[in-house]
Amino acid sequence: MTKPQITSDEQAELARALLDALNPLASAVRARATGQPEHRMWDADPAEVALGVLAAWKVVDAEVKRLTEIAAGTAGGYGASYEQLGAAWGITRQGARKKWPDAVPRPSAAAPRPVILELFDGEAELSQDPVTGHWTWTAQAADGSRGTPAPDAVPCTSREEAAAYAGAYLREFAAASRA
Repeated sequence: MTKPQITSDEQAELARALLDALNPLASAVRARATGQPEHRMWDADPAEVALGVLAAWKVVDAEVKRLTEIAAGTAGGYGASYEQLGAAWGITRQGARKKWPDAVPRPSAAAPRPVILELFDGEAELSQDPVTGHWTWTAQAADGSRGTPAPDAVPCTSREEAAAYAGAYLREFAAASRA
């Protein structure tokens, strides 16, 4: 991606729009700082007025940084790399990583290997979804029946919870095979 260029007319329009947006903010910031009404902002020492405008630009600068972080995170969330973020901002890949360390999601660690549970002459496999982190199970009971959680079941948040459900299933159908 090449660095965006704007024309001198676009730059002048941008400056006008920013100044139009800044004036009420500068008046409000100065009024709070001095206790004077906003309409009297310009009735002061020119250095004080200029300092009030500078303080307002600081607020704008912080907001632009915040919005920039959101835009970088959004681009990273949609698959942009640090190299692409850096190119868009005119900095290196390393510079982009330093500027927005959380913008590009890190690859998640591989899901743990499935756990095999042998109970009541049956077998269950417990596995974790790498995206949600929820645990699920599949089982083959002693009577040969196969079971999984019901489609509307509440997801298991731990391996132990999934093991409890799988164990209950294996126990139920082991008892059925003995009867």
